[in-house]
Amino acid sequence: MKSNDTLQKSLKGKTVVITGGSSGVGRAVAEAFALEGCNIVVAARGKEALDDTVQLCRDLDVAAMAVPTDVSIASDVQNLANKALQFNGRIDIWVNNAGVMASGKFEEIPMELNEQVIKTNLFGYMHGAYSVLPIFKKQNEGILINNVSIGGFMPAPYSAVYSSTKFGIRGMMECLHGEISDFPEVHICNLYPQIQRSTGNMHSAKYSGLDFKIPPFAADPRDTAAKIVELAKKPQKDLFPDFTSLFIKNIYGLFPKPIINTASAAMRLVMKVKNAPSDSGNVLQPSSEPHRIYGETILPVPSRKTKMAMLAGLGLGLAYVLLKMTSSNKNES
Repeated sequence: MKSNDTLQKSLKGKTVVITGGSSGVGRAVAEAFALEGCNIVVAARGKEALDDTVQLCRDLDVAAMAVPTDVSIASDVQNLANKALQFNGRIDIWVNNAGVMASGKFEEIPMELNEQVIKTNLFGYMHGAYSVLPIFKKQNEGILINNVSIGGFMPAPYSAVYSSTKFGIRGMMECLHGEISDFPEVHICNLYPQIQRSTGNMHSAKYSGLDFKIPPFAADPRDTAAKIVELAKKPQKDLFPDFTSLFIKNIYGLFPKPIINTASAAMRLVMKVKNAPSDSGNVLQPSSEPHRIYGETILPVPSRKTKMAMLAGLGLGLAYVLLKMTSSNKNES
């Protein structure tokens, strides 16, 4: 009897398309699939950073190609699909990963930026699915993997439009699952990771007066990339890649109003004492340096054991506060 590990698909020689592959999680995903022996096609707006990712993959002895692409433009994404098909005759795995974020008071973020967040995140994933699903159906196989974010279940405070795109992606993919149900070897997989220790946060647009650095308990982008590879080997509809993402989903499901109100109040408090200049980040233009996988954290990154202990303590404390709040509200009513 073969073990589950033996039954996992070999990915060697598969062609993988990755959007947002110039830095952060996208670059980690390209590296992870290259280590599996895949042919890599990476897309993003900035050619220089893309070329760095391609070289990273070639150094791992796999074929790799960069296709400069703005995922908010449908014709760019269709061109990406066409170039990927020419590269190796087929597309086996497509990873929707490109995304941007703008944080701050909703009415103080320029509408041009709000609209572009929607075009990049929601339309970008739509364009990816629209271009690749017909290819998968013609092949009678293929895997679309969406790096959605836990923001698809819990809104990010003072990031209303970003949150709307993540909820929208989740809804769109839920519907598309039904549309591919008569193609048993075509899969749509959604990943819901927590905040990442990547360059993504450094590149985001900031209109909150806060120059965010990444909290030390953020997830390792290489761990997230490993989960995406896992989905390619053993496809499943939804995956929460670590304890934190699953905890956030469940605690928000139990106490939605207290959670978002508390998180928003905390943001308001720190926004009062910070006065960093507004920054449009990478929403309207390609990401600036650094184009690496990891970003800067506020504090040194703790060990995995320490991180789990911190999260468990935080979870118990939060659950106690929420239960007390809920009990108090019931008594008042």
